[in-house]
Amino acid sequence: MEPGDRPGVQRPIRWRSPLRGPWLTSMFGAVLLIGMPVVISTGLLSYIAYGPQFGQAIPTDVGWLKLPTFDWPADPSWLYRLTQGLHVGLGLVLVPVVLAKLWSVIPRLFAWPPVRSVAQLAERVSLLMLVGGVLFEIVTGVLNIQYDYIFGFSFYTAHYFGAWVFIAGFLVHVTIKLPLMRAGLQSRSMRAVLRTSRADTVADPYEPDGLAPTDPDPATLSRRGALALVGGGAALVAALTAGQTIGGWARHAALLLPRGQTRGDGPNDFQVNRTAAAARITPDLTGDRWRLTLTGGPAPVMLDRTALTTMPQHTARLPVACVEGWSTTETWTGVPLRDLARLAGVPSPNSAFVRSLERRGAFNRATLQRNQVLHPDALLALTVNGADLSPDHGFPARIIVPALPGVHNTKWVGTIDFRATG
Repeated sequence: MEPGDRPGVQRPIRWRSPLRGPWLTSMFGAVLLIGMPVVISTGLLSYIAYGPQFGQAIPTDVGWLKLPTFDWPADPSWLYRLTQGLHVGLGLVLVPVVLAKLWSVIPRLFAWPPVRSVAQLAERVSLLMLVGGVLFEIVTGVLNIQYDYIFGFSFYTAHYFGAWVFIAGFLVHVTIKLPLMRAGLQSRSMRAVLRTSRADTVADPYEPDGLAPTDPDPATLSRRGALALVGGGAALVAALTAGQTIGGWARHAALLLPRGQTRGDGPNDFQVNRTAAAARITPDLTGDRWRLTLTGGPAPVMLDRTALTTMPQHTARLPVACVEGWSTTETWTGVPLRDLARLAGVPSPNSAFVRSLERRGAFNRATLQRNQVLHPDALLALTVNGADLSPDHGFPARIIVPALPGVHNTKWVGTIDFRATG
């Protein structure tokens, strides 16, 4: 570098695309301004759905970042399927837009000097939080979807706190940049952009501290081509991932996710997150000696599977939706939890603590809210799609509750403690 040269945006050989400028950056920013709040809000709703008031959401201790909690609704039954499907699906769809937005503003990341005022310092810090936060959330989120925990720390804890770093940066950045985005969108009309060919594409006028290059190269792509490229990438991601949540014919296209594509023909041939072998559930635990223990009333009540099958049965078609974004809807039959509560001597429980036969793991137990226990479709399921549960799906009995995160639909149930208080 010659004396007097400055790095970054002042070196035009690096940043010469004629597409960079206020309009294209503002267009990508507008898409993210619409989409990101949906991703953020559904992610925070997912945390609330796990029941942090019972200490079963991860992380458990979030300090002053504690969210206002409420009883997660049990209606409609597809609520968690919708919110978590949107969180994961829309988050993936926006990845091409995020990358395009970063490409459009990359000259500003190398501006020199990096800080010239207090206002610019606030902008740079917010940009660091915004870019670092969104990249961290994307990488850890994608790895979690693929069940690939190579990072060596708790995904749930890191993703929660990383989200707040991103949220803070996002709010500050929007506050600072919203007037500029509005001006950028007004600098060109969408109709004119869509009518402009590559040959007629020219760079925006250069401005100090702007995004337009000082010495632009000839355009190799029009602005409408850039929009089509990014939009096509987002549509491709949607086509390859959304089937996990939507189901039906779309599931065959879900090639990139581990719970997508097809399923078998048998009544138990649907998606499994944790197998009986992985949970160390052996036939001696679930055979003739198995008993369900109900507590909370005057005395424990013990029932074998035969006794449960002779009780009044209820059938409901309910989804199982998991935090990774996949879901499946099946037809379950079993004993309503509210009937078991009455049998236990707690006809109006405030909550129910369910424990699995699985001895290890953070999710071998779950606490259900009052509205979840008393919902008419909340079941201790014994069969699915007309057949006994398979070992992988929770034989001899499992919990199925409308709109409950999948991991809390406890499999291989051993005890249920109905609690009148607490």
